[in-house]
Parts: sequence; C-alpha cells; structure tokens
Amino acid sequence: MAAEPQQRRLLGRNMRLKQSRDFSRVRQQGRRMPYGCLIANWMVLPPGSPMRLGVITAKKLGNAVVRARARRLLREAFRLHQHDLSQPVDLVLVAQRTIVGKGFAAVEADFLAMLRKARLVKTS
Repeated sequence: MAAEPQQRRLLGRNMRLKQSRDFSRVRQQGRRMPYGCLIANWMVLPPGSPMRLGVITAKKLGNAVVRARARRLLREAFRLHQHDLSQPVDLVLVAQRTIVGKGFAAVEADFLAMLRKARLVKTS
C-alpha cells in the first residue's frame, strides 16, 4: 500500500484577512461562537474559495509579547487543522484573556472543540 501524499499545511499571507472591511464583514454577516480562550467568527464561502484567517488580540491581553504569542498560537492551531474543515470559510479568531499563559495543547483543544461544536469539521 502506498502512503497518502502529505497535504501541505501552509499559512501564507494570501490566506490571511488583512483589511478592516473583511474583518467587519465576517463579524457582522457571519456566525459567532465563544469557546474557551477564543471567540470565533466565521462566514461560509462558496466551494473552491480559498480559506482565510484573521486574528484579533486586544491590548487588554497584555503587552506586545503576550499579544504576539496569542496570535502565533491561534494561527498555528488553524494552520495544522485547516484541512479538517468541511467547507471554505473566512475565520476571525478573537483571543480572550484566558489565553494568557496557556500552552499550545490547550489552545489547540479549545480551537478543535469550537470547530466541532460549530459543525465546521469534516465527518469521517
């Protein structure tokens, strides 16, 4: 039996939400679900569209180092599990205060639980 080809797990700049109007559109027209250390806002896209991610970290989380770490943790959780999503979405993740001090495993667990609860994960 041949092994399945490994799917590339990239998160390039073209997969990030960058403009304020895109963040606003997802937050106003999409769905919202708070779970654990994050709040997820998403908008389902037509099949074949590229998935995009935006991460919001407010200054109330802490200094720049703390905010940057929160962004890295959320982006990495998305990067590793982007191929598990059942449909393309624009996803905005908002870090909550409880993310401060958490390890990657805990953030990843919250992210996956949110995806399952929102029914955005492929069923195997």
